Order: sequence, then structure tokens, then C-alpha cells
Amino acid sequence: MREELQKQFPQFEPELLREIESSASLEELPSNTLLMDIGLPIKSMPLILSGNVKIFREDEEGHELFLYYIEGGEACALSLICSGRERISKIKAITMDSVRLLRIPVDKMDDWMRRYTSWYLFVLETYQFRLEGMLNTIDQIAFKNMDERLLNHLRVLSEAANSYVIEATHRSIAAELGSSREVVSRLLKRLERRGVVSMSRNHIKIIDLFA
Repeated sequence: MREELQKQFPQFEPELLREIESSASLEELPSNTLLMDIGLPIKSMPLILSGNVKIFREDEEGHELFLYYIEGGEACALSLICSGRERISKIKAITMDSVRLLRIPVDKMDDWMRRYTSWYLFVLETYQFRLEGMLNTIDQIAFKNMDERLLNHLRVLSEAANSYVIEATHRSIAAELGSSREVVSRLLKRLERRGVVSMSRNHIKIIDLFA
């Protein structure tokens, strides 16, 4: 665990790393595992060592609003906020592939904020980075048409997968964009005709997002 921690979080003090090792539990989870759900109490905060986790909101009818992905070396800003205050989750989090993570008890959050400069800065930087990402999401919804939103989302998916081949269905992309499968399928076919992507069953290969 120490080597993974030092690799993903080189900014943490040796004393903090030792505390994380002694207080956190290591978990290895398969894809499509629900980590957090709306309305449930937060008893621990996940610190991601490897893999990708999708963070999103969901209404009572199951409509999704995609927020962002977190990967190795990151934590969920919204879970940090919730764990430090109400301790009730306002988001859903689901693994997108095999994930290794550390679950840190929530009672450590405030303590480490006071005692460790590196943890304090890590939390602040996480807030800032995710706030900028969510502002971009708001801008996409408010000011961009669906063509532009889809192109931007394909970039996000490609970056999260670290691959030009995206494993996703038209339905899942539509859910994340708050659209319909039919609209997304039509737009993807248009992008395929332009040479931007090529498609096969449950896979989208990015050829040139700037074509």
C-alpha cells in the first residue's frame, strides 16, 4: 500500500501516509459497483489508487446528470464536502472498471485538515478542480447545442479511459447527457459519416474529434 500511496499522492507528508495506512481499508472492486448513493449516510471517503469512478446525480425517475470522473490520485470533491458536514450523500458513484481504493473513516477528515498542510491543500485543490469542471458542465448544458455537448463528452470519456476506443452504449451516453438514445444515435451516425468516429457494438473509436 505504501508504494501505491507514494506514487499517487507524492505530496503527502510521511506522517500522513502512515496514518492513512493505519486507518484506511484497502478494497478492490469490479466494474459497475455502486460506491455511493443519494440519501445514504457517508461513513467513509474513497481515495482512488487506480481505475475510474463516475460521479453523477439522479432524479426519482432515474434520469442522470453526469458530473465528472475520478481516477487514481483523486478523491470526490462532493463526498469530501458531504463527509465533513451533513454526512449524507448528494451524489451517486459507480466504478467504470476495476478499481483499487482506500476507504478513509470520515472522522479523520477534519482532523487531517487541521494537522496536515498537504491534506488541506489536497482538499482545496480538489474543490477548485471539480468546481471548474462542473462550471464547464453547466456551460455545456446552458450554452452549447447537443452536437457540441456530445463531442465534448466523447473527449471526457476518452480521457477517462486513456484510450481512443470508448466502451459505452448509445443509451448510457444519452443518460449522461440528459438526452434520448435516438438523438445520440443520430448524432453519432452523423459524426461517423464525417470521419470523426467509427462505431461497432458497444464501442466507439475516436478517429478525429476536430474533423
